[in-house]
Amino acid sequence: MAGSSPPLNAQVVCCQVQDFFHGFQANVLRRVRVKQFVKHASKNLQCNLSMPEGVLTFSVLNYVPPGIKSEMFLSHPSNLWRLALLCLAATLLVSATACKSDYPASGKAASADGKSQPRQVKTVKVAEIPVGEMVTVNGNLAAYDQTTVGMKVPGRLETISVDLGSVVRKGQVIAQLEQQDYKLRVQQAEAGLAQARARLGLSPDGADDRVTAEETGTVRQAKAVLEDAKLKRDRAAKLVEQGITPRAEYDTVDSEYKVALSRYQDGLEEIRNRQGLLAQRRSELALAKQQLADTFVYSPLDGVVQEKKASAGEYLAAGAPVVSVVRIDPLRLRVDVPEREAHSIRMGQSVRVTLEGDPDSYLGYIKRLSPTISEQNRVLSVEADVRNNGRLRPGAFVKAEIVTNQTNTAVTVPPTALVTFAGIDKVIIVENGKALEKTVTVGRRGTDWIEIKAGINVGQTVVVDPGNLQSGQAVAEQ
Repeated sequence: MAGSSPPLNAQVVCCQVQDFFHGFQANVLRRVRVKQFVKHASKNLQCNLSMPEGVLTFSVLNYVPPGIKSEMFLSHPSNLWRLALLCLAATLLVSATACKSDYPASGKAASADGKSQPRQVKTVKVAEIPVGEMVTVNGNLAAYDQTTVGMKVPGRLETISVDLGSVVRKGQVIAQLEQQDYKLRVQQAEAGLAQARARLGLSPDGADDRVTAEETGTVRQAKAVLEDAKLKRDRAAKLVEQGITPRAEYDTVDSEYKVALSRYQDGLEEIRNRQGLLAQRRSELALAKQQLADTFVYSPLDGVVQEKKASAGEYLAAGAPVVSVVRIDPLRLRVDVPEREAHSIRMGQSVRVTLEGDPDSYLGYIKRLSPTISEQNRVLSVEADVRNNGRLRPGAFVKAEIVTNQTNTAVTVPPTALVTFAGIDKVIIVENGKALEKTVTVGRRGTDWIEIKAGINVGQTVVVDPGNLQSGQAVAEQ
């Protein structure tokens, strides 16, 4: 019985009485039956004293201590019996008194005046709540996004600022190449651009590359020569018509006009070539600047570094991996639902996720469904998004409960009302002002509830946070 005093073996008591007479010289051996005495003492002293099978005896040595007249004992043998029983009773009384002081009877706390005081406890009613029908499957958590970040340009890795497990933000610099070579390329491209602009008559450091070909010096000069040649040809043509000038002179000025026209067209073509060269130099400068910028490696997403693939000082080719980054909030829950239950799975249904060794559960929602049933294993592939508070990890094996019918109910108690010891689940109910321990069968678990399949009924009162409350102890509800 919980809280009762530990049994005190009567044989030990008898040995203590024998020790009291140890050293006495034996004359007459008397036997004393103590079984009934121990039983009577146990009842009156409210102490559990065990008695071995058979008749327990002990020896009382007929010895008269110095200073006591022997006639007292020799003439009255019953005095020796009284002495033995008094010693035995004294030993039992001391043992029982100690037992009562250390172990209150029946597990009830004793107050200063000897009366038990009810213990104040917090209670709740056993309730039936809607929890929904569920499809229970096993699955795995996976990163929502996973990417390997590599170098866009070749070079020697100068610094890397992250390592395994580092939390990174989108756009954060995580590595950098040596930049000297790329800075020189930018300067070279800037010089080529300035030269191309100068050939078009533009300022070297300007940003506007627009130019009109007819407004350039080369084209204006060629155009002036062309116009002069055209006037000469027209004049010669009139003189030939009037018979004043011979035909040979007209042919000469006509040839000069054609040469001037060709030079004018060449001038326009040259300007167009220079404009193209200017655009090329502008692109080369942009490319050089981009390559310089690409010496920095940025995180493409918010996440955590899963693997570091390079170290400072390494020469990396273009495309060489530097780190692997994963996004872990939310996580993807991937499960396979058997074909016989696939008909009840819908988009948006809630999923309760639990892990081995983690008392908490995590909520998710179905976001993606496979359009087909797998022909190999007859399952439907389902993905749900699960919010991560930092305690979940990609790759974890989990149990998922997909809620398919919200109208289903269950008898529940708060998680703090359940006491588990040695694999046995119990709750403590309050009945007639006393605590009463009940063994229960546990079912599904939620964030703030535990299903009780058997052991207690709806409406009964259970103790929350019972601590060391014992069955049978008087209680008072707060």
